[in-house]
Amino acid sequence: MKKITIIGGGIAGLTAAYYLDKKIKEEELDYELTLLESTNRLGGKIKTERRDGFTIERGPDSFLIRKQSAERLARDVGIGDKLVKNGTGTSYILVGEDLHRMPQGSFMGVPTQVKPFLSSDLFSLTGKLRAGMDYILPKGEAADDQSLGKFFRRRLGDEVVENLIEPLLSGIYAGDMDDLSLMSTFPNFYQLEQEYGSLIKGLHKTNQAPKPTTGKKPSMFYSIDGGLATLVDAIEGSLSEGIVQKRKAVQGLTKTDSGYELTLQNGEKLESDAVLVATPYSVMKQLMNQYDVISELPHMKATSVANVALAFDKEAIKEDIDGTGFVVSRNSNYRITACTWTHKKWPETTTPKGKALLRCYVGRPGDEDVVDLSDEAIEDIVLHDINKIMKIDGDPIFSVVSRWKDAMPQYSIGHKQVVERLESGLANELPGVFVAGSPYRGIGIPDCIDQGEAAVENILSFLAE
Repeated sequence: MKKITIIGGGIAGLTAAYYLDKKIKEEELDYELTLLESTNRLGGKIKTERRDGFTIERGPDSFLIRKQSAERLARDVGIGDKLVKNGTGTSYILVGEDLHRMPQGSFMGVPTQVKPFLSSDLFSLTGKLRAGMDYILPKGEAADDQSLGKFFRRRLGDEVVENLIEPLLSGIYAGDMDDLSLMSTFPNFYQLEQEYGSLIKGLHKTNQAPKPTTGKKPSMFYSIDGGLATLVDAIEGSLSEGIVQKRKAVQGLTKTDSGYELTLQNGEKLESDAVLVATPYSVMKQLMNQYDVISELPHMKATSVANVALAFDKEAIKEDIDGTGFVVSRNSNYRITACTWTHKKWPETTTPKGKALLRCYVGRPGDEDVVDLSDEAIEDIVLHDINKIMKIDGDPIFSVVSRWKDAMPQYSIGHKQVVERLESGLANELPGVFVAGSPYRGIGIPDCIDQGEAAVENILSFLAE
């Protein structure tokens, strides 16, 4: 019997466990599968709290509909009927002291429709003219990689980057655009520029540009009735008995003549023929740092962020805003980076009738220390900032502060090459050991699911050989 071990019970490790278990049962393979999780729960950054009728996401609250692997996994584990689409409405960008409507017809901040862009008060006339230069500027020189900031500033100018693109992308990566890798985050934009000489032309030519809409805009995100932890619970419930072992922290991974030996924190030792390491990058390095392929890898930065969920009676919000939330430009004197009006974004599944739920975010490069403040101090910062925009009468019914220390991997310039070097080095020096998860090929839920599925194919191919 061959043994497969997955280290880490986040969504990448869980996905791999589910599809491996399914394959083993369907094909009656003589494999033994184990998933080791160091804590007392599965899901990693997916964490849902249910309180007084509210559903509060402490980590991610949704996943993109257009990336289909997460929806497919939800249907495979029997909760397809619990998928819910986000409520649509106006989104805003806070610049200076004012909320500005997000211009319609943009793709990840790249303007693709002339009329909404020209009529937007987000940009000066000079900024609009500079963005229009994308039509006529020559394509940049071919490059292995470059920063997101450098690329978008060259194509569209500083104003569009700082007031539109940067607030949107920072909400995804919680990083510095002038350090983040273009080829590890949005390589499609580089390919559009190289092929069509213009981002806007390329988006239209490839039918990626949003179409003008006269009615309600389509939903872009899925969540799950009951919270995203419902997906985690469904996967765990679908796994064969004995696969999941919680509170089993792995301290070391050693190559042996017959495969690998895993040393657990409690002194236990396990043998394995194939291993998937689906942990944070720092944990992966610690497990295998005695091997050259790992010890020679560069340090990967990871930022710290926090979010605060605030529950109110609806009457307490004296100046409500028609929309689903806003992101904050760096050209604003605010410490929050974004705010979601959760009761409007997910009106049917998160909030009891007559109540309101806001979710605000803090922590960015240069202001990560905010995450270390007390719950009360973080709540005070958030309430101070949002009361500049919407008047709220009195204290919240309750608040929930969630901290994620060093939890957001930063794909710095050259990240793609580092991952490729890691994967080829593992194949040569530690065959049968694989990695998956947010430190490598995408940080979103569907990206991690894709990596878990790819790991299944790699493990099965390796064992078959």
